[in-house]
Amino acid sequence: MTSTASPALPRLIATDLDGTLLCPGGGVSPRTAAALTAAERAGVQVVFVTGRPPRWMEQVSAHIGGHGIAICSNGGAVVDVRRGELLRTYPLTPADALKVVGLLRAELPGSAFAFEFPGGFAREAEYQLRMWGSDEPHAVGPAELLLADGQVQGLFKLLVKHPELDPDIFLGKAREVAGEYVEITRSSPFALLEISALGVTKASTLADWCHAQGIDRSEVVAFGDMPNDLEMLAWAGTAYAVANAHPEVLAAVAQHTVSNEQDGVAAVLEQLLGTAAAPQ
Repeated sequence: MTSTASPALPRLIATDLDGTLLCPGGGVSPRTAAALTAAERAGVQVVFVTGRPPRWMEQVSAHIGGHGIAICSNGGAVVDVRRGELLRTYPLTPADALKVVGLLRAELPGSAFAFEFPGGFAREAEYQLRMWGSDEPHAVGPAELLLADGQVQGLFKLLVKHPELDPDIFLGKAREVAGEYVEITRSSPFALLEISALGVTKASTLADWCHAQGIDRSEVVAFGDMPNDLEMLAWAGTAYAVANAHPEVLAAVAQHTVSNEQDGVAAVLEQLLGTAAAPQ
């Protein structure tokens, strides 16, 4: 793909959403919206790379840019947000999903499971919903039965909650138990694990997208705040952590910007584009 961007500009901005691009309340500030629009007009492609499932993308559809594409579920799905069309998934095998459920249930009692797949969402009764989607129709039942009876097909994200464990301890223990079979990460402030097929991360799917667009990693600037962003931030030619990022992310990424509450992504974009901040 031929870019109209200046050679001094990156060709692609890859940004996480919650905790990075979005305001604490989950919206897009006027300043950030203006910066995204300016980047697109300058020929810089902006791709949202998020842990959110495709069904949670409507809130940001107005800001997705001309291409309309987002990488969701930590790289497990690529979606055309405007058309509501799932373009590609990177699913876990049923055997790996069942194995991981069994291992985590045995070694981390109290774990409860949920599933994101092309047909929707399913969960165990013990998996309590805390965010959007609680009013969406979905199957409820034991994880093993949901996986075995065909209600969960094409699973691209396995979710696991624990009622008591510290989030980072939960992540570490889960990786010890099942990390050889799947990718395990986290992005929430509570004990919620996000599991993808082995080798599937934000970085891997972003790399696939960039390869298809003829964009080299050196031409990518990435932004993030949580452990599920680490692979993407390491892969991109230039990476920024927002000031409110997880300590592991702040330590791993050399360049920092101000917090999402202070429009950290917009601040960097304005500098890259040579534009002034919008009035506050």
